[in-house]
Amino acid sequence: MAAEPGFKSREGVRWCPGCGDYAILSAVLRLLPTLGIPREKFAFISGIGCSSRFPYYVETYGFHGIHGRAIPLATGLKCARPDLSVWVVTGDGDGLSIGGNHLLHALRRNPDIKVLLFNNRIYGLTKGQYSPTSELGKVTKSSPFGTIDRPLSPLSLALACDATFAARAVDNDGPGLNAILRRAAEHRGTALVEILQNCVVFNDGAFAAEEDKTRREDFLLRLEAGQPLVFGTARDRGLRWKDGRPEVVRFSGEPPADLILHDDKSSWEYAAMLARLAPPDFPTPVGILRCAAVPTLDGLMDRQLAEAGAAGPADFDRLLAGPLTWEVR
Repeated sequence: MAAEPGFKSREGVRWCPGCGDYAILSAVLRLLPTLGIPREKFAFISGIGCSSRFPYYVETYGFHGIHGRAIPLATGLKCARPDLSVWVVTGDGDGLSIGGNHLLHALRRNPDIKVLLFNNRIYGLTKGQYSPTSELGKVTKSSPFGTIDRPLSPLSLALACDATFAARAVDNDGPGLNAILRRAAEHRGTALVEILQNCVVFNDGAFAAEEDKTRREDFLLRLEAGQPLVFGTARDRGLRWKDGRPEVVRFSGEPPADLILHDDKSSWEYAAMLARLAPPDFPTPVGILRCAAVPTLDGLMDRQLAEAGAAGPADFDRLLAGPLTWEVR
């Protein structure tokens, strides 16, 4: 796996042969040396799952936490050490099930952390149970008659929590993944990147259309700022508004003037519309759905601490008593 010296650890990488995690690790190892940040200023935090082996494979600081708790660990670390570049590596089970509550509050509070959410629509480490993103009717060891749970959309959840950065990538789409990871690294605030990832053992082909390099342009909608929403191997299909809803149109030659132009700094409603697009009626959007400049939790905390310190020493007894006290006789 090609990477700059100093960022690839000496630990043997242990994922199943063919796992999409290898491609994601390779992309991150290519990115880190280009950010101009010393490796001792990075920290990778994980919970439990196949993706959570990640901290062992990068030569940075890291912490392998317990199930679903990577987000609070990362938030606390960033608030205590704002000089660090803090990354969370989680999965659709770890991050959206037991860790779902932590994720939604991080998204609304906006600490300056980067969250890579590997979505393979299955529990891999615990051997193939259905996850929060498994499709309706999915037959697994924990749903032998097909799951009756509707799947959760990670990006729809993120946008409902007013996420300041929401993006989607595909594990084996190197150029697209690299570009999105770079934008996430540069973002000030919580950057959530959902990465569609193949589990070759327990859910092989979950994203077959999006991962097939010979035909995936017919199923992927690549989001480029200022460009019309166009897709297809022949670039002959696009999206336009009709009665307030998107519709797919075919064309030949130049894209029609009425196609929707992508703007990742546009309204929350526009980004939420993109997050809901899915096969078979629509292509799968990949790229940055939303990127908004909002004050970060750690920045606001630092400012509040500075203001409190400037006010002079506090009366601790008065603080404990509070403004509302009474006597019981």
